[in-house]
Amino acid sequence: MSLNRIFRPGWILAITLVAPVLVYGQSAPDQNRLVEMLQAKYNRLASLSADFVQIHNAPGERTRRETGHLLLRKPGRMRWDYSGSEKKMYLSDGKFVYEYVESDGYASQMSLKEADDWRAPFAFLLGRGNLRNDFQRIEADVEAPTRAGNRVLRLTPKREQEFRVLIVEVDQATLQLVRLSFIDRQGARSDFLFSRIEENVPAGDARFTPPVGIEIRKN
Repeated sequence: MSLNRIFRPGWILAITLVAPVLVYGQSAPDQNRLVEMLQAKYNRLASLSADFVQIHNAPGERTRRETGHLLLRKPGRMRWDYSGSEKKMYLSDGKFVYEYVESDGYASQMSLKEADDWRAPFAFLLGRGNLRNDFQRIEADVEAPTRAGNRVLRLTPKREQEFRVLIVEVDQATLQLVRLSFIDRQGARSDFLFSRIEENVPAGDARFTPPVGIEIRKN
């Protein structure tokens, strides 16, 4: 699928044996507790749904903006439905990844292990990632939050990734992640803003059923 239609700031968040470095700023105990509470919350979460706005900015390119709905369900299943003029869908059933863009006239299927896509960091929301293991540095960020009172954290992955920084904005009252921002090594940035977040919603199996007449091409 074209990068102009699905933006890709990164894929696997590798786990290594090197201990992470936490930089706590003015209140180390508070930040340490926030990280622990975030991890515990998303470890317990069974499913989550949210509307999203995806904004991509890259040097020399126009800003691109898309909207849609996201559904996550353990173990390792997610579905992204884009609602713009170009209808498209991304789905992971825990084993395979499917991508479908209506204008293509076909859907693609690949092994989850072989897929190269930016959505893997969202595995944290499914309890598959670990902040302390996946990132070598977690610190307070200077960016202003989208809403007063939210906390903004800057996370640096342990191993070299397509993205060099992940920025997380957290609602301190609910511990919901209201924004995830990826910055890659070329200076491109993708922001995901979440709204109408619902936790532990009823969620059926994430299965891809192609429209009538649509071929599934295996990569």
